[in-house]
Amino acid sequence: MKEGEQIPPKLYCLREGTLELKKLSVSTGKESIIRLILGGELFAASAIFGNGVAPATVLCLTPSQVLTIERETLLNAISQTPEISFRILSVYNQRLQQLHNTVHSLIAEKAIVRLVKLIQYYQDVHGTRRLQAGELLNISLTYEQIGSSIGISYEECARLFKQLKGVISYRRGGKIIIQDRQKLNNL
Repeated sequence: MKEGEQIPPKLYCLREGTLELKKLSVSTGKESIIRLILGGELFAASAIFGNGVAPATVLCLTPSQVLTIERETLLNAISQTPEISFRILSVYNQRLQQLHNTVHSLIAEKAIVRLVKLIQYYQDVHGTRRLQAGELLNISLTYEQIGSSIGISYEECARLFKQLKGVISYRRGGKIIIQDRQKLNNL
């Protein structure tokens, strides 16, 4: 799916895998990662509820499987089981709240706070696994992905991780280890 292209009127759900949602600034040519889409998530709401134009580009980061439901099939299911519409509204309400928080963060908070919040978000959503060195995020994120997500450069992202030495560490392949959760939460 490419930003600006017409997309079929369907509900899209990622069954498995990881997708990246990106937008391109026409004026600067800079790409921004809006979010990562994980298995079980709905995306491309504009196909059913909007003008049918892809608002962003969706890239496949890992082997993925996408399920779709035709618009008419979905509307019939909603008319027979109205609770479906409440579940969909709940998902998009949560997403809208996340976007509000992101906009506020980009406007009002320092880059280091945005980085900490992003790591905490992925910790909450994807969890961690315990290692001797700390807690490893269950998702790998490159400096480029992180920087693009919080509005900073690759280089600034690397500098911020160095500033957070002892609290979090970054390892090759996008592995992020939370070494001191208490200090991270206090930042």
